[in-house]
Amino acid sequence: MGNAYNEIATCRLKIMPSSASLGQSKASESLTGVIERITFHAEDSGYTVARLKVSGFQDLVTITGNFSNIQAGQTLQLRGHWQNHPKHGQQFQVVQYTETKPATLTGLEKYLGSGLIKGVGPVTAKRIVACFGLETLEVIENRIDRLIEVEGIGRKRVAQIQKAWSAQKAIKEVMVFLQGHGVSTLYAVKIFKQYGERAIAVVTDNPYQLAEDIFGIGFITADKIAQNLGVSPWSKFRYQSGLIHVLGAAAEEGH
Repeated sequence: MGNAYNEIATCRLKIMPSSASLGQSKASESLTGVIERITFHAEDSGYTVARLKVSGFQDLVTITGNFSNIQAGQTLQLRGHWQNHPKHGQQFQVVQYTETKPATLTGLEKYLGSGLIKGVGPVTAKRIVACFGLETLEVIENRIDRLIEVEGIGRKRVAQIQKAWSAQKAIKEVMVFLQGHGVSTLYAVKIFKQYGERAIAVVTDNPYQLAEDIFGIGFITADKIAQNLGVSPWSKFRYQSGLIHVLGAAAEEGH
């Protein structure tokens, strides 16, 4: 047990880089554009292949990465790197992303009518944007009862839209929080799919819980997340998780 204790005590020096965010080993570039269409999306992992319309680019850009939820019409600010796929050519591998509001009426219509919000299809989206113009998202966010002013939308449908919008907002808040603390999109998607709206509370209270609950996230990854969150290296949760990690490694070696 003494050796196990010593290994945990020195673990912080071994596994924690001085800076750098999780999953971001390559130099990154920025890219901003509008999602034109989704080519592939895996519901379990969030892995996505999509086509992005970028100002100044003649052709659509193929992007790949892990997204918790992605729809045509979304405007995204991406960080990542370019890579050449032997079959599909040049692609932009996304490491981190944030969503920004559509800046045009056409963008708003496409965004709302993409299926992002249950109860709003292309026809309804067009009516909503025609009624509220560029203030559409502000109305949905803060004065959603005003949707009753739109032809074909009753109170029952307003309640349905409000529930769907709240769910989307929760997803964004979780992703922004996790990425803001250096968690890569790959892990952020897994964390959200495991805990849903509880993700921020779980990660803040005990990030080492991730090592127990989520396949692919072990002690080392959880420890990096904890460091970025400012968790004390002397936390009881760290010692508990570290002991399990060290004993598990020893067991795999036949001890």
